[in-house]
Amino acid sequence: MMRNVIGTAGRLFGEAHPGADETTFQVDNTSEAYYNSPYYRLHKNQLQPVPSLRTRPPRICLADVADTAFVDNIIQAGKIVFHAVGDTGAAKSSGPVTEARVADLMAADVSAGGPLAPAFFFHLGDVVYHFGEGQFYYDQFYEPFRAYDRPIFAIPGNHDGMVFGAKVDVPKIPTLQAFLRNFCAAAPGPSPDAGGLVRSVMTQPGVYFTLDAPFVSIIGLYSNVLEGPGVISSEGGKYPVPDGQLNFLAAELVRLKPLRQAGERAVILAVHHPPLSVDGKSGGTKGLSDDIDTACQKAGLWPDAVLSGHAHLYQRFTRQVKGRQIPYVVSGSGGFAATPPRPGVPPAPVTVGDVTLVKDPIIAFGYLTVTTDARSLTITFRSSNSGIAPDSVTVDLQRGVIKN
Repeated sequence: MMRNVIGTAGRLFGEAHPGADETTFQVDNTSEAYYNSPYYRLHKNQLQPVPSLRTRPPRICLADVADTAFVDNIIQAGKIVFHAVGDTGAAKSSGPVTEARVADLMAADVSAGGPLAPAFFFHLGDVVYHFGEGQFYYDQFYEPFRAYDRPIFAIPGNHDGMVFGAKVDVPKIPTLQAFLRNFCAAAPGPSPDAGGLVRSVMTQPGVYFTLDAPFVSIIGLYSNVLEGPGVISSEGGKYPVPDGQLNFLAAELVRLKPLRQAGERAVILAVHHPPLSVDGKSGGTKGLSDDIDTACQKAGLWPDAVLSGHAHLYQRFTRQVKGRQIPYVVSGSGGFAATPPRPGVPPAPVTVGDVTLVKDPIIAFGYLTVTTDARSLTITFRSSNSGIAPDSVTVDLQRGVIKN
């Protein structure tokens, strides 16, 4: 068991003595009122700028964050385990309890996991609600995950990038200001938003990037600030955003293709807005899905799995593409809300075109554990409600077929 991990350049992750969960917010969460601000009301249906990358190409290695011994232990174990979930921000009037239950289970996995303890947490977006201000990071991120003694990487969700302001033409703060400060800093060190907790800020190269780790690479994309749809490109001039992410995705797939074909690593795509979803609020995003398909066709490589948040429930789809079976998993179940699917969804399994909803959606808080040795990939959902059985899918990466 590895506890109190110290990463490169003196990075710190978990508290030595975490203490009890907080039951009330230290800062009253009044951000829902900002929905009435002049700037947000005028611009709520508009995309926000994508911040410039800090370094190019936007890649980070687990070895850049964790020390050599930590990474060597993963290699010696012959497989890697990590967590993923989105929408952890606890902004409801009930307080931080729902998020704390999920975070505590994840921290317990780390404590009890031994050599195969989760190596990191890849956050699928919406770290804080309702607007991405630094004042909410203590209650909604640093305090709940104070016992999580591992690195936490993240892509932003729509709420992380939302901005508001008293004037219609000027937001109060730039989009993603707090997210960049806490996840894309130039150097590790304490966060001014952490309230004295020890977790170091992350040094990701941008709001979209690739994380390279033993046995796996995760390509994380930023799908902007709308409730829906998710957007990563101009979609042929439809949206006023550059196509840099689309080009990045295609280039990364080309880079990873020989490593994937050699059986050295799984390739996972992570994006906040789900390409496929039957949730009752936003649903899937066809333009985003088409963009992903375009990049994959150009590179001649499809991801082994697609992970998303945004929809506040657990969903699992299988997509048949080029003779392969690809799980598309949605887990926006990290603590903000648990919401039902849209009415009229037939019982699973149900197939439309090349997509099958293979599992009835689970309306509960919980998180994903992902395990891979680059030959097989297993994704398991665990609910914080002990009465709900886990759901799991395993992919034979060599044959591209789901084994269960």
